[in-house]
Amino acid sequence: MPPAIHDISRVKTGYGMTGNLLANETSPYLLQHSGNPVDWMPWGRAALQRAEDTNRPILLSVGYAACHWCHVMAHESFEDPETAALMNELFVNVKVDREERPDIDAIYQAALAMLGEHGGWPLTMFLTPRGEPFWGGTYFPPESRFGRPGFRDVLRSVSSVYHSDPERVQHNVCALRGALEDMARPRGGNGFSGALLDEIASRLVGEIDPVNGGTHGAPKFPQAAMLEQLWRAWKRTGDTRYRDAVTTTLTRICQGGIYDHLGGGFARYAVDDRWLVPHFEKMLYDNAQLVSLLTLVWQETRDSVYAARIEETIGWVLREMTHADGGFFSSLDADSEGEEGRFYVWSRAEIETLLGERAERFCRFYDVTAGGNWEGRTILNRLAAPEPGDGETEAALAEDRRVLFEARAERVRPALDDKILADWNGLTIGALVQAGRAFERPEWLAAAARAFAFVCEAMTVDGRLRHSWRDGRANHPATLDDYANMCRAALLLYEATGEADYLARAEGWVALVERHHGDEAGGGYFFAADDTPDLLVRNKTALDNPTPSGNGVMVDVLARLWLLTGRGEYRAAAAAALVAFSGEVTRNFFPLSTLFNSFETLAAPVQIVVIGGPDASDTRALERTAAEASIPSRIVQVVAPGTALPAGHPAAEMTQLDGRATAYVCRGQVCSLPITAAADLASAIGAA
Repeated sequence: MPPAIHDISRVKTGYGMTGNLLANETSPYLLQHSGNPVDWMPWGRAALQRAEDTNRPILLSVGYAACHWCHVMAHESFEDPETAALMNELFVNVKVDREERPDIDAIYQAALAMLGEHGGWPLTMFLTPRGEPFWGGTYFPPESRFGRPGFRDVLRSVSSVYHSDPERVQHNVCALRGALEDMARPRGGNGFSGALLDEIASRLVGEIDPVNGGTHGAPKFPQAAMLEQLWRAWKRTGDTRYRDAVTTTLTRICQGGIYDHLGGGFARYAVDDRWLVPHFEKMLYDNAQLVSLLTLVWQETRDSVYAARIEETIGWVLREMTHADGGFFSSLDADSEGEEGRFYVWSRAEIETLLGERAERFCRFYDVTAGGNWEGRTILNRLAAPEPGDGETEAALAEDRRVLFEARAERVRPALDDKILADWNGLTIGALVQAGRAFERPEWLAAAARAFAFVCEAMTVDGRLRHSWRDGRANHPATLDDYANMCRAALLLYEATGEADYLARAEGWVALVERHHGDEAGGGYFFAADDTPDLLVRNKTALDNPTPSGNGVMVDVLARLWLLTGRGEYRAAAAAALVAFSGEVTRNFFPLSTLFNSFETLAAPVQIVVIGGPDASDTRALERTAAEASIPSRIVQVVAPGTALPAGHPAAEMTQLDGRATAYVCRGQVCSLPITAAADLASAIGAA
């Protein structure tokens, strides 16, 4: 056993006396733990120094506010005085919000994977005072169960090994350090090709559950980037397997229990293989990606269910997830009143009381039975009746949903994580622009522009973005994902409005990315900036997580900037990133969907140029037709007569026909004949 160190544990640091030091943080997750008897510290130099001064290892605990198992471990262990005393005696305890510090989370999740463990949250890692990992896990119960050791036993064992067997610790440190440094050297190759995209799509579609959609088995995650990859394959090849894989999945998601049929919005994933039982937390990023994907697919199918889910989900975001000044909040908790899903589930008796004689029809459509479909209660869903009823029936069901929604509003609500993250806001802004244009909803475009202005104004310090904002404070260096997603949002706003400031903002941010995240030697971009303090390594990856990879999005941004400006350095940077990561295909192509999708934007864009007065009715008709098309790699430019397009643009020499608004559809360097009628433009787009 290590020597007693009670007296040493009360030393002073830059934060003052020891104790729980989270009260001044802005993260709702950290504030949830500010009353724990654990002497928590936030990540930073002071925590590392304390570990060095006291010769204690660091216990790093990473989670997020909406995480159910984080709450469970907090209640069982971090709120328990006996466990907290042991933690305080043996470790320097550091608490991190993975959403505020995705750079830190990514490093130690990777380390856990290298130890042969499945990642997830809460993440529990043990580090040397230099921040080097040597062992870890995720959730630990207070006593041994579920095949996992009890947390107090883990604490004693790890501390004992750290002090009594430093060679063993150092062996792990060296092995993990070397493997982590390898992450900054992804496997390069010769780039991608259209044939490779087709080969990978063919392999991916074989992984899709033909009955329930999504990948086979449970749990099921929406995986929007992968579904977009399959949709692109359908548009590229005409093979209906790809289309059906996407529409089957989206219909099951939209009609399953993973969707909140009363309030709108999708939960993070389903724990079963039918999309019935969600993990009830609602994350902004999932909903943004699903709105974008549903919009893209609706543009082709005109499916009324997809249109409804888009409108309802955006309604939820604007109603419940929007700051008064325009930015978008992060998540809603899975739990309320200490129970997962309590806010969302129903008994048949409750519904019969509220709906009276209308209850029978509602229960039939929404799978409501006396015994329930989950732990004796009912998760509303339409998996057994996915096809819309007639107009009268659907109108009646909508009224029933309104009654239940208003009754549900009286329940104790799940906690809101009201921090605002630049990368997730970028995804949401982009989704609102795409849906706003497709559905002619100017209020959605206005919400997107307002959120964009919020990030630019409130989350910029000394000319550079910050990752997180809450309660008037912008914190933490921006990541690559922040810049990439906000750049793409800026370019989508530029296409929608024609306002040059959006294009200039994107170019300015790309310059910052090149300066602080770029890798001149190897191409591509590091996740953390070169001046981010106290990081063990800087990751460089193109692998998607629940959010699209920053490198994948950057390829799309650079491709669009090249097409919009004609500046060759943007195309060169995109090509270099693709080469830098193309060898990763041989290791695992499943998490590379965003990179593949962005490659297609670079290699096979569809540029639609409308020449005409921006306020003229014939110009608007052509622009509207262009915005309606389901073309993932589409770029639409509306230019006034006489405006010069970039040198090398395939439509650079094109002019109006007979003084009327005129469109050209260009693929590669080949453009269509001049088009003045919206119907003819729709035909040309369909053939492009």
